[in-house]
Amino acid sequence: MQDTKTKKRKELYEYPTKVILATIEAVKGDIKFHQWLLKGGYPELAALISAIRHDLQAFNWLMQNGYNHYAAFSNAIDDDEQAIKWLNVHNFNFFLVLIDAIEEKPAAIDWLIKHKLHIFIIMSKNILKLKQEQNLNYADYHTINFR
Repeated sequence: MQDTKTKKRKELYEYPTKVILATIEAVKGDIKFHQWLLKGGYPELAALISAIRHDLQAFNWLMQNGYNHYAAFSNAIDDDEQAIKWLNVHNFNFFLVLIDAIEEKPAAIDWLIKHKLHIFIIMSKNILKLKQEQNLNYADYHTINFR
């Protein structure tokens, strides 16, 4: 019997296309797609989107439920060197390519094209847009949330 702690970690490219498309829409902020992922058997992807949006509870859920590779990816997007190192050490090379694509590095985009993973170019552009919007909000003291 396979231990749940050692279950195979699913890569983003292993999901069906419709699930990847729903994930892209959730990155854009469409709550209906986020809920569809959450209730449709893909809570890890809903949590990933929330973690990318800096939801600490979602990040912790990923860590506690065997999706630490998604948690590392969400932090690596924000240039967390430890997260990038972790992805590298654990051979999550696709995430490293995706991070480079988010940073608009031509070699990564060419790699995605070469491997017919165009959908992830779209995903990377939407994650980049989200990150740029977050950075603008952080720079504007009018939008700071003092809880």
